[in-house]
Amino acid sequence: MSAYPSLHMVIDGEKVSGGGRRTFPVVNPVTGETLGELPLADPADLDRALETADRGFKIWRKATAAQRAAVLSGAARLMAERQEEIARIATMEEGKPLAESRIEVMMNVGLFHFYAGECQRIYGRELVRPDGFRSVVRHEPVGPVAAFAPWNFPIGNPGRKLGAPIAAGCSVILKSAEETPASALAVLQCFYDAGLPKEVAQAVFGVPDEVSRHLLGSPIIRKLSFTGSTVIGKHLMKLSAENMLRTTMELGGHGPVLVFGDSDIDKALDTAVGGKYRNCGQVCVSPTRFIVEENIFEKFRDGFIERAKAIKVGDGLQDGTQMGPMANQRRPEAMDRLIGQAKEKGAKLGTGGERIGNQGFFYAPSVLSEIPLDADIMNEEPFGPVALINPFKGEEEMIAEANRLPYGLAAYAWTSDAKRQQRLAREIESGMIGINSHMIGGADAPFGGVKWSGHGSEDGPEGVLACMVTKAVHEG
Repeated sequence: MSAYPSLHMVIDGEKVSGGGRRTFPVVNPVTGETLGELPLADPADLDRALETADRGFKIWRKATAAQRAAVLSGAARLMAERQEEIARIATMEEGKPLAESRIEVMMNVGLFHFYAGECQRIYGRELVRPDGFRSVVRHEPVGPVAAFAPWNFPIGNPGRKLGAPIAAGCSVILKSAEETPASALAVLQCFYDAGLPKEVAQAVFGVPDEVSRHLLGSPIIRKLSFTGSTVIGKHLMKLSAENMLRTTMELGGHGPVLVFGDSDIDKALDTAVGGKYRNCGQVCVSPTRFIVEENIFEKFRDGFIERAKAIKVGDGLQDGTQMGPMANQRRPEAMDRLIGQAKEKGAKLGTGGERIGNQGFFYAPSVLSEIPLDADIMNEEPFGPVALINPFKGEEEMIAEANRLPYGLAAYAWTSDAKRQQRLAREIESGMIGINSHMIGGADAPFGGVKWSGHGSEDGPEGVLACMVTKAVHEG
């Protein structure tokens, strides 16, 4: 497939476009050219979506576990069959290499299969009571879910936002990022084609603040699921408080990586460099602040720079590309600002720090070292292809730096000391920690953070239970 698909919303099973609606230009980050015009919802569209979600919940909450599992398994099968088509759409919209988009499709396949099994494992429990009395604890679907997904994982984020409510028996209104709509629509279409009733899941797009205020202000919506920045997350939580909505918030991070002198430095470098520049660093769990024991600092820094310089940057649809462009014009501008300010404060630029070419949103893989802690980039999530490498004296100081910021999404550590591994697992304030590995996700593992990085979990049994409420029933 080479053509970009036509764009629309989906409300009550209808593909909605035209009608004098406002539009948003979807841009190819390789060239800066417009791929298509996305229709944006007006208040009547959102009201219709809400009414449909209300009907959809009444239908889907009665579906059996086997019916929900069949839809999830069917969507997984169709995602796998359509892997190449969906992956190419995502790369056209977001810019990441095609190989990464293919992996993202298969992440959804694994998650949907896991959730299909989880439908059969939503267990309650019976409490011990005297004869003549019975008390049970039940888990029931929370209700219609408003799910907001960002652009950095245009396949995986919509998959998470749709999969958990569908497994739990909820209806869902998905507002995915306007920059990457066709990817989200392709994921939703797999569910429809697998037999999901049209009322159960819908996709709307629009001016984000208009959509969020309208949906979250409705008594129909009972839960918000949001992935995005901490600033927007705090705003949405305030809106959600009016109707006491349940919330799952996967917010920003500033991933610390502790590298000790007893680690396998080459393995740490090979793993960390690949992780840092994956998706151009536009990953909430990206390894970013490298907290390096001072006796190996220079070796680690120089090895990182050498590997960063070797990364092949280009069009994500072309063979051999290891890093594509940034997703939109805002991101190179943010890189210039953050890196420039760090250099003004005395940070050393090892490589990169500049845009590549004169079209699209390409930015060079960058390495800063010896950065003052008061530089903006050491306190604000850069969300881009820049590694920050600083020396520290020892374990206590390194843990303190890892915990210094209010973020706590993902953290990483490299050490061969087994007792230290246990201490780090206990003392680092983070929802997920990778020790001698950057593989911190899995369909069966909870994904989420602490502190300003949010609360609640996606994936794993926790992802389904986050879309359910607990009820105690007592019989006498």
